[in-house]
Amino acid sequence: MNVILLDNIDDLGTVGQTVNVKAGYARNYLLPRKLACPATDKNLNYYRTLIEAKQRKLAKAKEAAQVQEEQLKSITLVFYRRSRAEDARLFGSVTNADVAEALQGQGYEIDKRRVSLTEPIKRLGEHKASVRLHPEVVAAVAVIVKPEEEAASAD
Repeated sequence: MNVILLDNIDDLGTVGQTVNVKAGYARNYLLPRKLACPATDKNLNYYRTLIEAKQRKLAKAKEAAQVQEEQLKSITLVFYRRSRAEDARLFGSVTNADVAEALQGQGYEIDKRRVSLTEPIKRLGEHKASVRLHPEVVAAVAVIVKPEEEAASAD
């Protein structure tokens, strides 16, 4: 079934693009959520102006995301966690929710679903977290995990 995408959808396409998807996917997911509409001549003419306006809006959002990406590049998040002394493994881990909460503490409105870790952080040391600000803009944030004892000695 051919549909016109009304929103950016990961692994499928961008706004205004006409794609061929399975009928069940379109009928049960895309159409009820207003993410797409059937690709008929009438709909192509009707949605053309709406899609152009949406693309301009997304371009502005992308510019704002690029500015925020530059700000996030300079941020280093430090977490203090209990760990085993012999092999530096943590009791527990640092999750994407912890990273999102730390970023919110610094004034950024980031949803935890937009934060992804390359691997679960279960050891002390330096790690990277990716923050998806826009479908085309991803910011890398440095995450440092230190032993809890250093937090006590720093105070």
